[in-house]
Amino acid sequence: MEQSLIPIAYAIYLPIALLLTFFVAKSLFKNAKTFMIDIFHGKTEIALATNKLFEIGFYLINLGFALLILRITDYGTFNTYQVLIERLSYKIGGFSIYLGIMLFFNLYLLFRGRRKSRQNETNPVVIQSNYMPK
Repeated sequence: MEQSLIPIAYAIYLPIALLLTFFVAKSLFKNAKTFMIDIFHGKTEIALATNKLFEIGFYLINLGFALLILRITDYGTFNTYQVLIERLSYKIGGFSIYLGIMLFFNLYLLFRGRRKSRQNETNPVVIQSNYMPK
């Protein structure tokens, strides 16, 4: 009876998931700084702080999901390299699709924030008071 290849799968999957998450986060939040500064009307300090907080949240959510889907079942049939490659491609492919969805969701939030920010520029808030001087 052959030894299970599950530990090898874990040793391959985890670094790939970590590197993919790191690459996507680095690219997204490096380029998101420009949007954040625009959204916060040039207030660089608050824009960069907000961007960093979004980055930390992105890491937590995506690394948590990568670890959540780590489990491999079918222990009895997981004993050939073909099964190893097929399972890894399924796991890594699924995680890549998930990261892509998260990337586009973050872009959506950035564009939405930018649009709202520009609407507030063109439509200033007018505060009306019921106070009437005597």
